[in-house]
Amino acid sequence: MTAECAVPAARAFGFLVDGAMLGRWALGCWQTEARGEGLFVGRSLFDGGEVWVRPVGDERLLTVDYHVGASPDALLPRIMARVVPGPVAGRRADTCLVSLLAWRGREMDDTRWHRLVACHEVEILLIQALLRG
Repeated sequence: MTAECAVPAARAFGFLVDGAMLGRWALGCWQTEARGEGLFVGRSLFDGGEVWVRPVGDERLLTVDYHVGASPDALLPRIMARVVPGPVAGRRADTCLVSLLAWRGREMDDTRWHRLVACHEVEILLIQALLRG
């Protein structure tokens, strides 16, 4: 999923790499709380279960890998955000493109995968709105 956002790329990247902000837009990791060492815990809006996440950003590439799991010792880099500066995509310098990508684990059935895809459709709109706001 990709959306054009009305902010410079650096601002979008800072927002996406911030684990506290993640808790405002990630439906599967709502209301995140810091646990130290770049680790956050949130709650799934679907079943209330704990979800642990460590956002790992690369400022040079404008990417964020979200290492996600049911516990701190079970984190895998399954979700990625990418920011493309507006001028690179033929747009104004005060805009950017934000994309969310997900890898489907072997254990993920069709129902769960469909839910993740639907969530990303909503989450990209939430990111766009929160950055605008």
